[in-house]
Amino acid sequence: MSEDSQFVIRPATLADEPYLLSMMRQLVEQEPNQGVFRETLVCKTLHYLFNHPERGRIWTLAFSAKPVGYMVLTLGFSFEFHGTDAFIDELYIAPAFRRRGFGMRAVEHLETEAKMLGVNALHLEVDRGNDAAFGLYRRTGFKDHNRFLMTKWLQQPE
Repeated sequence: MSEDSQFVIRPATLADEPYLLSMMRQLVEQEPNQGVFRETLVCKTLHYLFNHPERGRIWTLAFSAKPVGYMVLTLGFSFEFHGTDAFIDELYIAPAFRRRGFGMRAVEHLETEAKMLGVNALHLEVDRGNDAAFGLYRRTGFKDHNRFLMTKWLQQPE
């Protein structure tokens, strides 16, 4: 069996929660921009997205049936992009499974799913210093628009 055929992308379920939370922690805590992982808040957000698929989707990435990553697509609306747009909000692949083409397959899968959801434009953000991810996204057709992503919290997380 080829390595490529052992890599599977499937919709995440509540049964994946322990794996998802572990990988979400790893994503937040990895270099270059280590953050603070708030498990209770992340768990609440995860359940919200599972219960509101109109807001987005979550997929589990598995190799030989073992979860090795996940990705989250969130949906929005934009006049600039003439309707539904979406963010690749999170894409994580465990370090031991990187640089095998799985990231490319994951992005291609997200593009296909986004098209089926009627998405006109797909966005993402990359941490400064995460050159590998930046390179992957450039190779899959994402372009830098020389803009800054700015955020203002209206409700602070607990």
